[in-house]
Amino acid sequence: MSGNKNPGMDMTKLSALAEPNRMDIVELLRDGPLSVGEIAYRLGLRQPQASKHLKVLIDSGILEVKADANRRIYRLRPEPFTALDAWVKSFRRAMEDRFDNLEDYLRELQKSQKS
Repeated sequence: MSGNKNPGMDMTKLSALAEPNRMDIVELLRDGPLSVGEIAYRLGLRQPQASKHLKVLIDSGILEVKADANRRIYRLRPEPFTALDAWVKSFRRAMEDRFDNLEDYLRELQKSQKS
């Protein structure tokens, strides 16, 4: 395995997203910023439970929070998702290269069987 690690993709972000309630929060925030009360209400969570998940998402760099009067508004940060997209695309490119190599190999195999 190569030591070449994508600096934008790390296990902290992936493990934060692996928990179902946190993934639900991320999905909910795709439509725009919300307060902890709105998040808790829409997902049927108690506010302390929602706050705990929000803290993990903030600490992992997935969310950011802004104060708005007496409310705290949570929103997605785009950078982790850009890094995740680049990481997934790197796998897609590798798989496409492998399929191209397999196609070339099968063509050569067919040629040699016809001879």
